[in-house]
Amino acid sequence: MQSDTSPVADADVPGQGPGDGLVGEPSRSILRSETWIVLALSLGASGLSALISFIGSVTKPGGLKDQAATLNGSQAPGRPWLDLAWQLFGIATALVPVVLVAHLLMRERAGGLRVLGFDRRRPGFDLSRGVVLAAVIGGSGVLLYLGARATGFNLTVVPEALPHVWWKIPVLIASAVQNAVLEEVIVVGYLLRRLGQLGWSPFAALAASSVLRGSYHLYQGIGGFVGNMVMGALFVLLYRRWGRVGPLVAAHALIDIVAFVGYALLAGRVGWLPTP
Repeated sequence: MQSDTSPVADADVPGQGPGDGLVGEPSRSILRSETWIVLALSLGASGLSALISFIGSVTKPGGLKDQAATLNGSQAPGRPWLDLAWQLFGIATALVPVVLVAHLLMRERAGGLRVLGFDRRRPGFDLSRGVVLAAVIGGSGVLLYLGARATGFNLTVVPEALPHVWWKIPVLIASAVQNAVLEEVIVVGYLLRRLGQLGWSPFAALAASSVLRGSYHLYQGIGGFVGNMVMGALFVLLYRRWGRVGPLVAAHALIDIVAFVGYALLAGRVGWLPTP
């Protein structure tokens, strides 16, 4: 894997910019602008949206636990085929920033997403570590959520509110995979690479990645923010150890699949699972 701290050509040095016909990385100013654009088109915008949503929740009469945050809801109630079209459209368009990141990494001759460890070279490694990580993170995450909600620091999270149609479970699985790919490729692999190229220290890059992850979960409440920050810090450390986002994508996808599908199967049937 290429180092996150590889040297970057200075924007003021003639003959080293991306427009000078030489093979190499873009200038620092280009990388900085590019990073802001990628975040503005993806999870940075989600973080701002989540902050606005959180402000609305805390200023609304009543406690947070009496309010609900729905993750996968119907886009066209009563019209299942149109609903399916909107669901698939949303999943596909959410992955466009990942395609953009792959293009940008190819531009700098980095090998696309392969340099981040998102490829098919080590499927057994990625899946085995992803399963273990999902078991650890998933179990502790449920406990944190239940505790935060009980103490009034979290909204009631509704992982799915889709109609009972044949495509419900496949769409929930596809949504979980989309979340995993988008978040781990951009918030861990891409962001750490760019911040390293821009001269950020390892600790500062870890803090930025984990705070960003927490920010776009703030719509769930303080518990969602803190829990995802901790998860983000752990994922950064494991990415640096393994050199691959593949295990993180696998773990994240498994966690969300269990949450989405599990809620669909258990909501209203077990007493410990909060519902609106």
